Amino acid sequence: MLDAAEKAGFEVFVTPDQNIRYQQNLEGRKIAIVVLSVGRWTLVRPHLLQIAEALNAVTPGSYVEIDIPLPPRKPFTRS
Repeated sequence: MLDAAEKAGFEVFVTPDQNIRYQQNLEGRKIAIVVLSVGRWTLVRPHLLQIAEALNAVTPGSYVEIDIPLPPRKPFTRS
């Protein structure tokens, strides 16, 4: 997929796949990878500024992770 993205002219690949770092060698690549810690839009949306800053800062062949915190879990209560 990265090969196809590079050939199509993409500069950055954004994914929630946290294992991609161990699956891809970015040395010599023209594309950068930005990994989001979650992929759910409702959690990603409030962090668009942080993501945009990362997109503007990456360089070819680089890898950046953006930690998007999960909401606190509601405590379990028995009825």
